[in-house]
Amino acid sequence: MSLPRSRFVSCLLASAFVLAAPAVSWAQQTYPDRPVKLVVPFAPGGATDILGRLLATAMGERLGQPMVVENRPGAGTVVAASLVAKAPADGYTLLLGANTTLTMNPAIRTNLPYDPVRSFTPIGMVADMGLLLVAHNDVQGSTLKDIVAQAKAAPDKFSYGSYGTGSSVHFGAEMLKATAGFPMLHVPFNGSSPNLTALMGGQVQLAVDTVVASTPLIKAGKIKPIAVLSPQRLALLPNVPTVAESGYPGFDMGSWFAFVAPSGLPAPVHKKLEKALADTMASAEFKKKLVDIGMTPAWGNGDALRARIERELPLMRAVAARADIRVD
Repeated sequence: MSLPRSRFVSCLLASAFVLAAPAVSWAQQTYPDRPVKLVVPFAPGGATDILGRLLATAMGERLGQPMVVENRPGAGTVVAASLVAKAPADGYTLLLGANTTLTMNPAIRTNLPYDPVRSFTPIGMVADMGLLLVAHNDVQGSTLKDIVAQAKAAPDKFSYGSYGTGSSVHFGAEMLKATAGFPMLHVPFNGSSPNLTALMGGQVQLAVDTVVASTPLIKAGKIKPIAVLSPQRLALLPNVPTVAESGYPGFDMGSWFAFVAPSGLPAPVHKKLEKALADTMASAEFKKKLVDIGMTPAWGNGDALRARIERELPLMRAVAARADIRVD
């Protein structure tokens, strides 16, 4: 007796699923069996690109397959994050995300093409990068209290540069303004180089930028440091006090970086990636490499990363609303 056509098709589909399931499971168990792509949302040559390449080399050795860096700068990391969010959840496309990607863009962009939590599988935290307030050499005083006193006495005295509207340094400066209660006019530039060049040239009196970009100019005597925005002093600039030490306890703002994959990553693949990243971050040699480029190792597993995103999102939304930071 022949089966009705509908039952025959159902049986074929069920058989195909049964046959395919072991193949999918086998692919997950043998992951990775080809190169893995790491998308870096910044241009080649900068500190984040260097970080990505260090991670790709170390992770590739632990995974047994090359990890290849693909630079996809644009729209404040939105281009790269959107690409990875839409990629297959098979572990072969990863993102070196930043707090710009995961907590700041959602606070300032109403039509963001990804969700910072639902679009990604968190793999783990990687590193922090310190930010600092720096000044033109002709600015009087050398402490944050000096700057605040001058700004309060003459509200139009200071303008500050950042490397872009909605960037971590923009958020950091606006948090500093609100905490210390002093006025500064924001002048955005397209990157650290033009930002710090404008500071040296006197087009702005102050700037907030990364320790990586600022340190060479500080050591060359071309600009002067005022305060570090992170809660601890920086290894590259151990004599520069923090904002918290300068009279504003609890102040904490910096850049941070993390590994994420597309949402729906299979558990066996997630486990392998998380272990490879944990082993990489546990290496004393690797930690030293991060410190040498101005980064602070900051390992945390996928759960820790998700918790950090969820904790910071409302804080960044509050900063954006107070300072009217919007990019649309």
